[in-house]
Amino acid sequence: MAYCTIDDLKKILPEASLIRLTDDESSGVLEETRAQEAIDSAAEEIDAYIGGRVALPISGTAPPILGKINADMAVYNLYSRVKEQVPDTRTSRHKDAVRLLEKIGEGKISLGLQPPPDPPAAGNYSGGNQVDARTKIFDEETMDKY
Repeated sequence: MAYCTIDDLKKILPEASLIRLTDDESSGVLEETRAQEAIDSAAEEIDAYIGGRVALPISGTAPPILGKINADMAVYNLYSRVKEQVPDTRTSRHKDAVRLLEKIGEGKISLGLQPPPDPPAAGNYSGGNQVDARTKIFDEETMDKY
């Protein structure tokens, strides 16, 4: 699930730059499919960092910080996609976003969302096949009689 939109990218990067980063065919228009791929890729990376702390997908409205992180990472992905020199500002924002996600993943920063459910405790198994073992009929004492 993406946490930002193409319009959010337009707010942090001029549309001319977005066109340059997505328009492989030189048609002069923003290729929204490529921009959305960069957004989705960044969202998957975000989910990988926070999935251990937050139940995914996030129900309702996601915290705004995830939208900002998603947009910064998507812009970085667009620059990386065209093998263009990534501006220092974008590299710095990407590094900051990753550091923030690491802290969220470690539990040092909270998003204020419900954590994922705990796995079932031992003895409270709730799915799949279960096997019961019978007591031994033949043990050392019984086998000594033969």
